Amino acid sequence: MLTKGVGYMKKEFSSKPEKFSEVWPGEFISFSWQDFITAIPSPLFVITTYKSNGKENACLQSWSTFVGDNGEFICIIGAVSKSGHLYQTLKEKRCCVLNFPSRDIYDKCVKTIEYNSYDDDEITLAGLTAEKAITVNAPRIAECFLNIECEMLWEHEHFEGSRDVTVALRATHICMDSDHYDENKLGRYGKSGYMYNIHSPRNPDTGERIPDCFGALEVYK
Repeated sequence: MLTKGVGYMKKEFSSKPEKFSEVWPGEFISFSWQDFITAIPSPLFVITTYKSNGKENACLQSWSTFVGDNGEFICIIGAVSKSGHLYQTLKEKRCCVLNFPSRDIYDKCVKTIEYNSYDDDEITLAGLTAEKAITVNAPRIAECFLNIECEMLWEHEHFEGSRDVTVALRATHICMDSDHYDENKLGRYGKSGYMYNIHSPRNPDTGERIPDCFGALEVYK
């Protein structure tokens, strides 16, 4: 159904468009068809922890938000799979580091996905440098321009029996490259700053799909 808005011709969606089809079996169960209509970008970062055997764990992550509240900086991780190493290590260690990469090391961050065995040092094997955090028992990625050390506050199922949980973290320490917090140098935004995950946008009228990609913020002045 079309709805005429101010300057727009909007279309209503209460169910999956007929032109939408899964790229792989179970895609619309693991995610939702609504993901691909909205395709709302979200900051891209790597969550790092230590596994129970002391090996480095690295999880490329998005679907998250950040907010200051009563003097605390709270990080809300929207979806953590109950079946993954990240969930298990968060349950055990109750802490982690959020590492924000710039475009030049993106490929190495993606490579951490290939090294997902329990005995893998996932940061090191991807060609990145692991360093100890200052305030929590977790590794940091030295090449990332921003590291946020965090304590775990709570987890909550999205609904009863959901595959994923939302996790709230409290920042305990921040380490940031000075050239990135100086907007007259590299800065936080644009091609050298924060990266955003863009999750496979699709045209609901045609089913046309753009593969997963990433982007950057353009600052309007």
